[in-house]
Amino acid sequence: MNRRIFFWSLTSALAGFLFGFDTVVISGAEKTIQALWGLSDNLHGIAMASALYGTVVGSLIGGWPADRFGRKATLLWIGVLYLLGAAGSGLASNVWVFIAARVIGGLGIGISTVVAPMYISEIAPPKQRGRLAGMFQFNIVFGILVAFVSNALLAGIGENAWRWMLGVAAFPSLLYAVLCLGLPESPRWLLTKKGVREVALKVLQQIEPEMSDVEINRQADEIMAASTEQVSSGQFWTRRLRKPILLAFLIAFFNQLSGINVILYFAPRIFELAGLATKAALLQSIGIGITNFVFTFVGLWMIDRLGRRTLLYIGSFGYIGSLGLAAWAFFSQHYSMVPVCIFAFIAAHAIGQGAVIWVFISEIFPNRHRAEGQTLGSFTHWVFAALLTTVAPKVFAAFPPGYIFSFFAGMMMLQLLWVRTMVPETKGVPLEHIQRQLGIE
Repeated sequence: MNRRIFFWSLTSALAGFLFGFDTVVISGAEKTIQALWGLSDNLHGIAMASALYGTVVGSLIGGWPADRFGRKATLLWIGVLYLLGAAGSGLASNVWVFIAARVIGGLGIGISTVVAPMYISEIAPPKQRGRLAGMFQFNIVFGILVAFVSNALLAGIGENAWRWMLGVAAFPSLLYAVLCLGLPESPRWLLTKKGVREVALKVLQQIEPEMSDVEINRQADEIMAASTEQVSSGQFWTRRLRKPILLAFLIAFFNQLSGINVILYFAPRIFELAGLATKAALLQSIGIGITNFVFTFVGLWMIDRLGRRTLLYIGSFGYIGSLGLAAWAFFSQHYSMVPVCIFAFIAAHAIGQGAVIWVFISEIFPNRHRAEGQTLGSFTHWVFAALLTTVAPKVFAAFPPGYIFSFFAGMMMLQLLWVRTMVPETKGVPLEHIQRQLGIE
């Protein structure tokens, strides 16, 4: 593999690391923040979900700066947003400053989910695109693991430990922003949006140095031709696209109704409800990160072998079993079972929904509606993530945890029924055939 391409892709994918770290690091500080500022359950929920509100907006607008100012500039500003969000959260003097800082960081998260994979796909040679683009998902999971480890290491440094937990992300954010200065601009953006062919040709030559000048020029011509093809300007919200629209909405809906974000955000609280001390709860949270890290690899290895629908089946059964057992453990006070159930739940998610959701959404829409379809799926995902995180503190205060886990298990029974009756298998099927299969020729 071209080392230069690998480094550029890894730099872009580090946005995923900051995404994973920033999303989950709040779990180690959430109880301290509630006590420090005397937050009601409602306001505490808003504070906890504030980054997700920014993420919802960022996922909707991320494509605009990427097209207007370029992929490189947008990636650089993502790093700046992460830096401001981390520093502002750590230094916050009150809950409103904290919420504002978390929203800023959330904007960076939302935009990164659009631009970082886009940039990697545009600079990667076709034969290596899958491995290089996969580094973004790897970095998300790695960031989650590092966040749990960081929280555990910083937990005992004093009353301001929570500030360091949140503020430490400023250091990798600054490093990421500096590394982005060394990225080249996407040759496809240079050709189709900026119209600077000579600069684009130099980048293409760096990407595939074994190609001759004639082949590089031919590749540039193909990129330009593809960008100027006349395509039908059909509307997105039509009866014709009802199946992929419903599939995209439901896979994102069920992804969050599994309880994944609630468990990631409130893991120490859940473990404390099971009788673990605060320090032990933070250490158990590291197990969540490790489990997620390991089984993400398993899911990505299996997705093209067993298929998307099969992995959703495996994940659904794993969800139902682990969540059901967790509910039973809380009801029967067999608390020693809770960490095992949580780890099993995370494994089921990493193999099933975690591995499938973004791949599946990208496959089920026609070319000219793929960006709109991915926006729909991403928006649905983050909206429900924000809503559930907002209400979680009040729900934990109002209901015994056994009922909460029972609810999530019931939702996963509905997901299993959905997979059985509605989800098509897209493994190895050409995109055009998938469109015919869904009746959207």
